[in-house]
Amino acid sequence: MSAGRPFGQRLRAATDERGQLCVGIDPHPALLRAWGLDDDAEGLARFALSTVAALAGDVAVLKPQSAFFERHGARGIAVLEQTVLAAREAGALVVLDVKRGDIGSTAQAYADAYLPDTAPLAADAVTVSPYLGFGALRPFLDTARAHGAGVFVVALTSNAEGGSVQHARVVREDVGGGTVARTVAGDVLAAIRAENADDKHGSVGAVVGATLDHTDEDLDVSGPLLVPGLGAQGGTVADVGRLFRPVRRRVLASASRSVLDSGPDATRLLDTALRTRDELAALLG
Repeated sequence: MSAGRPFGQRLRAATDERGQLCVGIDPHPALLRAWGLDDDAEGLARFALSTVAALAGDVAVLKPQSAFFERHGARGIAVLEQTVLAAREAGALVVLDVKRGDIGSTAQAYADAYLPDTAPLAADAVTVSPYLGFGALRPFLDTARAHGAGVFVVALTSNAEGGSVQHARVVREDVGGGTVARTVAGDVLAAIRAENADDKHGSVGAVVGATLDHTDEDLDVSGPLLVPGLGAQGGTVADVGRLFRPVRRRVLASASRSVLDSGPDATRLLDTALRTRDELAALLG
């Protein structure tokens, strides 16, 4: 499905045509109930595939959260396969939100599960965690490059719970004092920049939350920035514009519940997504 083009190039083409909004497919139990669906594999399938049918023809990127499918066991994974395939066939790119992070053969197995087009869960890109060291991500990076896929590396998260770790202070001889977030983010962003050195659009991106008060980091990683936290987590379109204006063309802003709450009516779902997309366009240019 990648047609031989690297992910960064395909993402740029998609956002040029469809805007810089990514809609997360997060089937929370409460959302299933709000849609009048049972919290089981059948309800999951109706929720996910209805969202795809409503949005995949108009939104640049859809981002299924794997955990909400995995909680339903083998039948939930089967629905995730259907969801990813249906979204890609309808023209949307798919970022599979798995946040995997491991070492050696285990990392390679995860990469093989998501990144080759021949894999049952083949996505255009995945999210990964760097907290075992950026070098541990090498199987993901190399497999993605070989198959024209992308990788988004968590750098600065949008969840409030991350603060106790991210804002703890460390001392390192090479960088001096600073917070865990600043130390890890600085290393991660620099490593991503290096990965994208020979890729015009960049197929390795960073995950940086929209709920940050501020950041002093250089966010230009020569690749895309996946920006979660828009809507229910408290991030606003104005926050995206404020935090990311110097790198606004690289932003892929992600909203989930704030869009999904408009369902199950397909027209309302699409209207909400397009309104958010247009608000982003007005600020990001």
